[in-house]
Amino acid sequence: MNVSVVLFTADLRLHDHPPLRAALDGSRQVVPLFVHDSGVADAGFAVPNRAAFLADCLGDLDAGLRARGGRLVVRSGDVVREVRAVAAETDADEVHMASDVSAYAHRREERLRAALEAEGRRLHVHDTVTTAVAPGAVTPAGSGHFAVFTPYFRRWSQQRLRPPLDAPRSVDVPGGVGSEPPPARRAVTGISPGLARGGETDGRKRLTAWLDGAVGDYADRHDDLAGDATSRLSPHLHFGTLSPVEIVHRARRAGGAGADAFVRQLAWRDFHRQVLAARPDAAGADYRGHDDRWRREPEAHDEIEAWREGRTGYPVVDAAMRQLRHEGWMHNRGRLLTASFLAKTLYVDWRVGAAHFLSLLVDGDLANNQLNWQWVAGTGTDSRPNRVLNPVLQGRRYDPDGAYVRRWVPELAEVPGPAVHEPWKLGPERAALDYPEPLVDLAEGLARFRRARERG
Repeated sequence: MNVSVVLFTADLRLHDHPPLRAALDGSRQVVPLFVHDSGVADAGFAVPNRAAFLADCLGDLDAGLRARGGRLVVRSGDVVREVRAVAAETDADEVHMASDVSAYAHRREERLRAALEAEGRRLHVHDTVTTAVAPGAVTPAGSGHFAVFTPYFRRWSQQRLRPPLDAPRSVDVPGGVGSEPPPARRAVTGISPGLARGGETDGRKRLTAWLDGAVGDYADRHDDLAGDATSRLSPHLHFGTLSPVEIVHRARRAGGAGADAFVRQLAWRDFHRQVLAARPDAAGADYRGHDDRWRREPEAHDEIEAWREGRTGYPVVDAAMRQLRHEGWMHNRGRLLTASFLAKTLYVDWRVGAAHFLSLLVDGDLANNQLNWQWVAGTGTDSRPNRVLNPVLQGRRYDPDGAYVRRWVPELAEVPGPAVHEPWKLGPERAALDYPEPLVDLAEGLARFRRARERG
């Protein structure tokens, strides 16, 4: 066998890359290929923050390949058409790629397999590239997937993970294969001012620094909004510049309660992917039945816009929404409480919030985003679907001195201590604050939510 194609998708790295290793082991030459998928763009998923981070990732991947004697081939358009064209140009026998879990990815894989087989070529799809444990590798008795995290995690933790693979020393790419230049971040407009850089090089540096340092405090501090004591590795996991398998191995070697808590969060990611793999419709439909009385546009237009803009009158909600707009990223505790506020306190359809998050999140992963929203909204896998997070109590607990609020809501910068979480209770100085009154009374919002659930 002379030539194989490796189709990179959400696995933009050289370390621990099973499709690339298999291609190199079985072929004399390999074409590393990335296709800007027109189907993804047409679906509105290629938003500025992810496009900019992707540009960083592709540039770094190309540089890594060139350092090994190769290069990245970049094309744009329909993935099946472009892969077929590259395979024909190089007379490739096989194509290797990572598996994925969305309905769109499944359809794309089926189309590609059929097209290649019709031309006498083979498609190899590799698991445990974007997950530590493959979807479907562990299942409960009588069901195709786990719907509750705790028993899933128990089985997940018992799985023996494959050993991580080293990055290749050299990659020989056949000459004459046409390519677009890798995109550049500077060509992308509309990105968040504080958007982090992408790429495997940056991701590996962040991972090493995290495991050598702050992970030790993760169990105690992961909900600390002001302390920002999380790994911030989610964008690298989304784009696959880091391997979940390698991260779990390295975190377990680091050891301790913090590393254990961090590994548990990686298991949550795999949990959601196995749910979506089994139920692709959950990307847009309720995983569990609901009364479908959600408020939507235009009925709740003003409340939705206030939530999007971070002008709800509840400081910790507004701080988190403004962090999202500025960084293209939000602290996980912020994601939970802002989602609860929209879906339960305002009783707005979770899909409205999920779509807004996907329009800005650099780590906007379909499985994690949609299924976390459903978990919060009470339509997903939460065993307590009626729980409602109180933003005032959440603020006091996870931002006790108000430092997170003051960082992101400058109108409240002069309000001292925990009083910042209830500015409506201030004395005469309240009139001088350019900050809105609460959008809704929390008790009224809770009563509306409970009435709706009783009707359901």
